[in-house]
Amino acid sequence: MPEQAPAAPDRSTVRLALVVGGLVLAVLLGFGLGRMNGTATATGGGSPAALTADHTHPPGTGAHDHGSMTGADQGAAAEPGGLSVSSAGYTLVPLATEFPAGRPGQLRFQVRDAQRRPVTRFAVVHDKPMHLIVVRRDLTGYQHLHPTMAADGTWTVPVTLAQPGVWRAYADFTVVADNGGQSALTLGVDLVVPGTYEPRPLPAPATSTTVDGFTVVYQGSPQVGVTVPLTFRIDGVDGDAVLERYLGAYGHLVALREGDLGYLHVHPEPELADGQVKFWLTTPGPGRYRLYLDFQVADKVHTAEFTVTVP
Repeated sequence: MPEQAPAAPDRSTVRLALVVGGLVLAVLLGFGLGRMNGTATATGGGSPAALTADHTHPPGTGAHDHGSMTGADQGAAAEPGGLSVSSAGYTLVPLATEFPAGRPGQLRFQVRDAQRRPVTRFAVVHDKPMHLIVVRRDLTGYQHLHPTMAADGTWTVPVTLAQPGVWRAYADFTVVADNGGQSALTLGVDLVVPGTYEPRPLPAPATSTTVDGFTVVYQGSPQVGVTVPLTFRIDGVDGDAVLERYLGAYGHLVALREGDLGYLHVHPEPELADGQVKFWLTTPGPGRYRLYLDFQVADKVHTAEFTVTVP
């Protein structure tokens, strides 16, 4: 009996096979592309969060370079700090917040982690593990202090708050986690000096000022969301002042925004530029800012102050 040829599949069967095959091919292609994309992310730059997590420095070995970025590199750091007592799981805890006017006192505080444990590991940034800025809310009475830490994580620094009013204290530090990762933070807290508060108006904007016999002039026009250079020239009675390194740099600049007292701490380029101190500054929004420039000559630190209006 002759062998019969197998019956040809009907159209519905063929259509179903094509659909199933197409779905399988799409899944396999998607899986392969996903692996390719994952590999590219891991080996080619990666996400900003991943880069930040991997960017660490040995604790206590010297100054960081974070504030020495130039040009557009520093634009991402525009948002001000010091507006909150807590950030990134860390909290600034003062042991007392009331001080008598014009009398020496001791400001004591801790930085605590998310488990309420005092933090005791901090990186040395610009020669110090902790920078404390204190200023009254009318932006007068600026002080740049360096507390010392006890073994239990309690920081202590002598402080005199000259006039009644509410003062703002900014703790500027870099904490070192158990895994060696580092987090740079600025936390702020209010201090109270009882008495009659008589706020002083901000001085008018100017690009030059005098302090302790020095004339300080700056050039540059801060702009919202744009990183621009500011250069400061310091002259003494006999001409150019011989600047010395203070805390590892030729100058330190703090900018505070009028109103909410948002804090911007920028560092200069590592070397002088034509005898001038050069900073890169990004302002987060319009308004009036008070600039405080710390510089050292003949082993003495001086502070020049400016009012800047950012349109």
